[in-house]
Amino acid sequence: MTTTVVVERRPATPVGVRRPRRVPWLALVACAYAAVQLALVVPHTAHVLGWDETVYVSQYDPRAPAAYFSSPRSRGVSFLVAPLMAVTDSVLALRIVLVVLSAAALYAVFRVWRPLLGDVTTALAALLFGGLWSAQLAGSQAMPNLWVAYGAVAAVGWFLRAPGEPRAHWWLAGVLLATTLVRLPDAGWLALPLLIGAVCFRARRRAVPFVLGGMAVGAVQWVAEAYARFGGIGERLHRSSTTEGGMAFHVNVAHAWHSLNGPQLCRPCTVPLARPELTLWWLALPLLAAVALGRAAHDRKARPLAVTALPLSCALSLAFPYLFLITYSAPRFLLPAYALLSLPVAALVTRAVSAGRREAPVTALICLAVSAQLATQAALLPGVSADVGTVSARYQAAAHALNSLGVRPPCLITGPSALPVAYDAGCASAETRGNNASTTSGALLDRVGREPFAVLVPEGRQRPGYARTWTPHPLPGTRWTAYVPRR
Repeated sequence: MTTTVVVERRPATPVGVRRPRRVPWLALVACAYAAVQLALVVPHTAHVLGWDETVYVSQYDPRAPAAYFSSPRSRGVSFLVAPLMAVTDSVLALRIVLVVLSAAALYAVFRVWRPLLGDVTTALAALLFGGLWSAQLAGSQAMPNLWVAYGAVAAVGWFLRAPGEPRAHWWLAGVLLATTLVRLPDAGWLALPLLIGAVCFRARRRAVPFVLGGMAVGAVQWVAEAYARFGGIGERLHRSSTTEGGMAFHVNVAHAWHSLNGPQLCRPCTVPLARPELTLWWLALPLLAAVALGRAAHDRKARPLAVTALPLSCALSLAFPYLFLITYSAPRFLLPAYALLSLPVAALVTRAVSAGRREAPVTALICLAVSAQLATQAALLPGVSADVGTVSARYQAAAHALNSLGVRPPCLITGPSALPVAYDAGCASAETRGNNASTTSGALLDRVGREPFAVLVPEGRQRPGYARTWTPHPLPGTRWTAYVPRR
């Protein structure tokens, strides 16, 4: 049994007849996506980086020591921002460049689907995904999840187009290479349904070497680093599992639900659900996806079943580790799944609208769900953006306070919140425990006296034993106390 995807071709326009101008719906959606970020997100985050961002950005920033790069991370985002960091350390410039790149990527990856779904459906899918507050917030951030989402949309699209387009296999390999660089584990979960589909259907088997080859080339850097820093692939995977809290079967759906509207990282996930009335769209999403699959199976003449089934399968695969293998959550984790689900849901909406009076009640219900989704996301974005800016500003305030205490480059900062504060202060960071443990207490003490040194301790915690005689300096507005050795 073979499945062939029909790529829509426009008939030639007769000589002398002017073709009506197409409305560039997808380009308009991409421009709106950028405009929303510039208006509602960047003003809150224009001068500060978040915790994880400092890790990725610091790797190739020539003006500051690189933060500890833990085993689960991949360096694709660091490669992405490296050219800009070589030129300037301006966070505002970084934000604007990432806004432009993310909007251009939104247009490019969803454009892959235009021959499969048509102009309007493709633009609506981009709007459904780009309208999420988590996607709008991520566009200007130096974080991997949005770029995995883009890679997933493009990879599935090129896979579906491959039998009829010789160059599509090479695009598929290139997209998987880039996605693997950005986040290797997610690329593996994305590739799994593609490989199953390629093996099961003869017309798709030519894609197998391109899927495996793209991932293999993209994984070269990760594998080399595994041997150089962690003692091999097995040891890196073991450390990654430990850092993630132990990768094993856990029903993590409730934690994902509680983090839908923030916080940005729910670990441990003990916070109550914020504004539950604005999460009803999340309950509608799997229902709409199931309806879309049922409609596609019922009417295969309108569109091949694979165009609906494959993005749904890849979305489930990408969501699985975050819903069932870890014990914490963050809204950005499910961005790749949302991006893929937007495609069949958009097709369902446009099909229902085109049906007119025949399916008027269903059309009204679907349009109501989509409108509610966009409205709730617009309501959440300003507050979430402000919260992100406030948290990151604490790191910057602590860094400035430490600089005023004489902790200036070259310097070293340690403690549970040392990593982002140290980057803002221009210092190196090191921790002796936790997910970013990179040294020992003895190694830290060897550096005392050779360079300015500080230990950051949150409110309510005891200072480390080696800092008992050090001078405490409460850092205003940060809830931290810095302990500095007496000179």
